[in-house]
Amino acid sequence: MNWLTNYVKPKLGAVLKRNQTPDNLWQKCHGCGQLVFQKEFQANLHVCANCGHHARIGPAERFTMLFDKEKFTIVSLPQSRDDPLKFRDQKKYTDRLKDSRSKTGDQDAIQVAHGKLGGLGAVIAVQNFAFMGGSMGIGVGDAIITAAKKAIELNNPLIVFTAAGGARMQEGILSLMQMPRTTVAVEMVRDAGLPYIVVLTDPTTGGVTASYAMLGDIHIAEPGALVGFAGPRVIENTIREKLPEGFQRSEYLLEHGMVDMVVPRGDLKATLVRLIGFLTQDGKQAASKQAVTG
Repeated sequence: MNWLTNYVKPKLGAVLKRNQTPDNLWQKCHGCGQLVFQKEFQANLHVCANCGHHARIGPAERFTMLFDKEKFTIVSLPQSRDDPLKFRDQKKYTDRLKDSRSKTGDQDAIQVAHGKLGGLGAVIAVQNFAFMGGSMGIGVGDAIITAAKKAIELNNPLIVFTAAGGARMQEGILSLMQMPRTTVAVEMVRDAGLPYIVVLTDPTTGGVTASYAMLGDIHIAEPGALVGFAGPRVIENTIREKLPEGFQRSEYLLEHGMVDMVVPRGDLKATLVRLIGFLTQDGKQAASKQAVTG
């Protein structure tokens, strides 16, 4: 038994270990359930090549795929008070924050950066659904205001990618106060004569939809994104009726005039560059210069 235990078993274990498939080699699509090769999935901007399902992604991936040559500057955000109401449900709010910060590496459910898109300056804010469902608290409100001020300072358009389950219940009325605060921030950008573009991603709901998510000069939605105030199940239980097929999804909202366009992720940068070119003086000057030299 000593020979089997001390020699054969370790050798077999080493061989089997070498031949094991890494856990992260494949990605299961949440749209069609198919297994897709992780590297191909990432190269396709986290969009399933089989069914076109757009997986949720965070600020880092957004900034990398949008800014020219993957170069951008992260905007420093104010340090908000963590637990103003000393809230606790199944666990302390401070513990939930620690878990989300450890999981995502972010301070809160949003990041802001500025850089060039197609050679044109832009300030981009991206919500992260992986951080407590992208919920809107004081930190998110402060970030939207900071992004608006940075856009005005740089004379750049402001682009916001929304992804949220709504207001952050652990901050109570303080989270609801971010709705008027962010509305004022949008008005600051508009008063400065700068474009405000919103990209609605899956999901965008609750107080975020009721404030800065639906105040854009132009609203773009990713394919299949859920966008609304209350979710379909809540609405069905309230009105006791079956909702139409695809209700509150991007394509349904486009058909009913609530969004201006539905753009696949692979075409998003080119679309934003084109819109910035139409809507900004820098874009018009660049287009005129290209027409003259071309």
